[in-house]
Amino acid sequence: MKNYTIRTEQPCDFRAIENLTREAFWNVYRPGCTEHYVLHCYRNNPDFVPELSLILEVEGEIVGHVMYAWSHIDADDGRKIRMMTFGPISIRPDFKRKGYGKILLDHSMELAKKMGAGCLLIVGNIDFYGKSGFVPALTKGIRYADDPEATYFLCKELDDGFLGGITGSYHDPEGYFVAEQNPEAFERFDADFPPKEKLKLPGQLF
Repeated sequence: MKNYTIRTEQPCDFRAIENLTREAFWNVYRPGCTEHYVLHCYRNNPDFVPELSLILEVEGEIVGHVMYAWSHIDADDGRKIRMMTFGPISIRPDFKRKGYGKILLDHSMELAKKMGAGCLLIVGNIDFYGKSGFVPALTKGIRYADDPEATYFLCKELDDGFLGGITGSYHDPEGYFVAEQNPEAFERFDADFPPKEKLKLPGQLF
């Protein structure tokens, strides 16, 4: 593994990171992708955590990025339990499956813990996220509102016992649906990037 550095993104990095995100997610979950637009719009969202919008560089080149946002659990006792979610987490295609994603994730989670995030909730692949300590959220008493029996809805307690005695449900934050809510704005945004072919591939979710 090559030497790497991790740092907070700066405004001069925004376009390069958005392009990296687009490259990382293109045709993965759907024909094309929307993750770069989600990132672009989230920077103006009050729940965005700028200190946790992190870049991984190898030999001066940006090869990875992750963003975090504050969110909450709707507890069954009526409370709103503040916590964080993250994503997109992007690794340049030619650097995938080399361990950089886990390095970036583990580093960012340490910082999130220091910022007061008691737990993280995400939708993701347990084969990857399990290596960093994530478990199905159902085992912690938290349901995914869109699919209450989902085993792909994952949780990691950054503070042991943070979810003790808490049951509830979690909705994906509205900030993740900006492309669906304003498709014309998304299309204009995406048109400013290099042309890429949208393909319908096996295994896509949408």
